[in-house]
Amino acid sequence: MEPLDFNEEFYKMIDLMVSPDNYDRPKMMQQLFKVARMFRLTKVVSEFYRNPAMEARGEGEVLSDFDEGPADIKVLYRRYQLKNGVVLKASAFMAEGTEPLNEDEEKKLDLCIRSMLNLLSRNRMQAVIEMLGYQDRDGYPNFPAFFRYLEKMQSTCGFKGYTAILYNLRQFSLINRDLGHDMGDRILRVHFETIKAIIGDKGFVVRVGGDNFAAIFPNELLDKIIKAMEGVPVVYDKENDRRVMISACAGVFIIPPDFKYINQGSIVDMIYPSCQTAKLEKEGTIVYASKKSLAEKENMSRVRRHFEEALEKNYFHAFYQPKVDVKSGKIIGAEALCRWIYEGSVVPPMEFIPILEQNTDICRLDFYMLDRVCKDIRSWLDKGLNVVRVSVNLSRKHLLDVDLLEHLMRVIDKNKVPYKYIEIELTETTTEVELKKLRRLVEGLREVGISTAVDDFGVGYSSLNLIRELPWNVLKIDRSLLPGVGNDNKKMSNLMFGHIASMAKDMGLECITEGVETADQVEILKNNDCPYAQGFFYDRPLPVEEFEERLKKGGYDPVSS
Repeated sequence: MEPLDFNEEFYKMIDLMVSPDNYDRPKMMQQLFKVARMFRLTKVVSEFYRNPAMEARGEGEVLSDFDEGPADIKVLYRRYQLKNGVVLKASAFMAEGTEPLNEDEEKKLDLCIRSMLNLLSRNRMQAVIEMLGYQDRDGYPNFPAFFRYLEKMQSTCGFKGYTAILYNLRQFSLINRDLGHDMGDRILRVHFETIKAIIGDKGFVVRVGGDNFAAIFPNELLDKIIKAMEGVPVVYDKENDRRVMISACAGVFIIPPDFKYINQGSIVDMIYPSCQTAKLEKEGTIVYASKKSLAEKENMSRVRRHFEEALEKNYFHAFYQPKVDVKSGKIIGAEALCRWIYEGSVVPPMEFIPILEQNTDICRLDFYMLDRVCKDIRSWLDKGLNVVRVSVNLSRKHLLDVDLLEHLMRVIDKNKVPYKYIEIELTETTTEVELKKLRRLVEGLREVGISTAVDDFGVGYSSLNLIRELPWNVLKIDRSLLPGVGNDNKKMSNLMFGHIASMAKDMGLECITEGVETADQVEILKNNDCPYAQGFFYDRPLPVEEFEERLKKGGYDPVSS
């Protein structure tokens, strides 16, 4: 057998290491072994650390591909710190009694080691970039990874026979609150792994952010996935056999055979509106993308496109629905409701409010409405009308604003409106953090003399805690609690309604019921000592001119018992 030429084998090794293309690890390892033996080495170790701190903690990759004997003598050691903080290290060893390297061999080994570190750096940085680009900080594959997977599908198998889904875990903030964030993270991971196990290697699931996820999989798995969305028990404490049921609301897109994939957003644009709709549903957590969802998507784009113009050109109008004393028929207040009048038609609030709620556009609209209401009140005062207190709705999105109270007062003061004519309506919150912010706002408004109302009382899960914790002025009972409205047990409904009205009175809260539509319901309010009503029985929301006429009249004929 012809002996190996040292220089030829050495330069083959260098060429394999520095070549930017056609990286062949098995071939390179084979060549490394040849050259290491020719250098009389027994062991070669390389190390990769993302930064010096990780190096100090020993948190990195240590590779020893060549290890063929005792590492008695370290014949070469190199450490390099790159500009991006990465630390590269390499060591070469010989066995004791081995002929030492000559000067030429030392130079060539040094070149070989530096080439090896260059290769290590290149390959490991690619892995780091992959991790940073396609995983979130908790190690879940992210949306960019989902988009890349869709691109790969488009170029290979296509989407025929597949379903895409975007889902949000229901009431997960309560789990974080009750069990703690560490346990919440554990439950989140177990649920993710459950869905991942169902899909296997037939599809892909990623975390979009927080407790929101997206997945794509063959249609044959849809029933199993839907069953998991409807509720799956997750063990969070094996030792004590404690489980929690996790369900999700989801937007589902069964991809049709004629689906045209234009870009990565083509599929996401189909499932996103459906998922948003599912979040708003009180019953039924799965919403399928359809022609209806396409229309909703187009409406979403249209609303966002015309929102700025509507603000600038005052297309948003304040309509006023009277609040009435059920015994006297006198108007004691009003709720300002936003109406968007576009090209002579009224755009229903449900067609634009939920869309604006998805970002801070709703906050801009709320302040616009507050300013509009203050201007109307100032006008009524100047005309000498008998002005009543007007309530204005605020989205919970405002709670992010630490200076919200000052911003509200600034608008009211600018219009020279006495605070007693303004009432702020807020809905309940679901987290301790939001509750603290809400308390600060309600207490601040109370101190300056601006009334506050808890809206839709009885709809959510924390209503009782909300009125116990915060100093409200007004309690607005949701129409769903009115006896005979969507509830079968009339006796029980009467008891509940009566107790709520009585509780409000005992707590010193004004009590008003929304959605009153019949004379019988007015009698229910009278009989249960709920003094105020709002609803179509008295009036629909009125344009400002019509409401002014109502103010001049002062009220309605009382309902006779």
